[in-house]
Amino acid sequence: MAATFPGVIAFAFMVSMILAGVVLRARISFLQNNLVPASLIGGVLGFVLVSSGLSFGFESGDFTSFAFHFFTLSFMSLVLTGAKKSDTDERSVIPGGLWLGIVWVMSLVLQGLVGLAVILLFNQVSGGELSYFLGMIATHGFTQGPGQALALGSIWEGELGVTHAVRFGLVYASVGFLMAFVVGVPVARAAIRAGLNSNQSARIDDEFLRGILTSDVSAGKQVTHSANVDSLVFHIAILGVAYVITDQYLKFAHPLASMVTIDVINLGLFFNYNLFFIHGLIVCVILRALMNRFGYGHFIDDETQRRITGSSVDLMVVATIMSVEFAFLSEFVIPIVVVSLAVTLATAVLCFGLGRKLRSYGVERAVTVFGCCCGSTGSGLLLLRILDPDLSTPIARELAFFNIAIMFLSFHVLTLMAPVLPSFSLMTICIVYGGTFVAGALALFAFRRFETIPAEPGQ
Repeated sequence: MAATFPGVIAFAFMVSMILAGVVLRARISFLQNNLVPASLIGGVLGFVLVSSGLSFGFESGDFTSFAFHFFTLSFMSLVLTGAKKSDTDERSVIPGGLWLGIVWVMSLVLQGLVGLAVILLFNQVSGGELSYFLGMIATHGFTQGPGQALALGSIWEGELGVTHAVRFGLVYASVGFLMAFVVGVPVARAAIRAGLNSNQSARIDDEFLRGILTSDVSAGKQVTHSANVDSLVFHIAILGVAYVITDQYLKFAHPLASMVTIDVINLGLFFNYNLFFIHGLIVCVILRALMNRFGYGHFIDDETQRRITGSSVDLMVVATIMSVEFAFLSEFVIPIVVVSLAVTLATAVLCFGLGRKLRSYGVERAVTVFGCCCGSTGSGLLLLRILDPDLSTPIARELAFFNIAIMFLSFHVLTLMAPVLPSFSLMTICIVYGGTFVAGALALFAFRRFETIPAEPGQ
């Protein structure tokens, strides 16, 4: 049995870093004031321990698979969650959600182009020969997170010859989470001091700062009798079924797709296990729709499902940062730092610049979408809670529509191009990415009615 322990102990060591992060957040005022999540604190602590050789023999590579699978599980769990019921006319959140989605897609392509330009400039100045795709993968680390960076980086590196794509992607993802809070928190606090936020009762209490609750908060309802099976296990089991179905579907579809090649692109790449999360997401959408259709939707408690999603995100963050290899980071520190700073600056200018154009909820939407463009939807929601602690504005509900909208708005980039991006010429990439950015800008300009959205909280 001893041979079965390494993977389990690696996981135990990883989650113990989250516990350490909780303790540090509760005790250190600097971390509280900057609202640094325990998973980020724990990830940095774990990175230091791994880099110092104080991790019980575990190396950075031992945590890479955890980052990938928890990213996949977070996406699959998210779409299993039903829409939040509200008495509010949900049509009222569509314009704001669409604005968030358009800005996110503009950020997606902008970050890619900025990363590309920085690496080309770096090669010109230093005489280096780094692939410009090592700059372009920054957008998948920042705007999409570690799972997507790892998934696409694995394809680019293993199938398309872009050396170091995986490790560059993971570093960018780690930096992205950090930048979301380094930039987002001060901006949100400054907005409150200037009275720019709509929820004038906004305040950050001790529970929010320390990150530990002293009051009772419901974490979901039981849908199964405890004498039969625990409700949490029941929900995990549904997710497990979706995982198995996705696995078997890929085993069936990949060999068939591999027989077809269009131009120089083998369709088998789109059914690669590195893109498991996309196919898993589709499976979960169908599974949830079928459960609703046949009257079994109530067997999924949405609050419990959100806890699974949130837990997966926390585990993904800590695993991602602990996956970064110090020796690699030190070797390529200059291009990584320059790309990261340039991408952060471009994203901040885009999000906050466009937010200033809105007459209502401008700062809330700008801060929220900045968090989404540097970390995840969870990062955006956490930043929003600084400005709107009780979520009385419609922005949180807009995020639900945002998550659906970006799947369609970015389909041509994320689904058709990103998995095989190194197969396209530089000219084609610049035309498509640049054209997407311009189209987004024109769409926002035409959508002048955003500026007339009512500004009363709780609309």
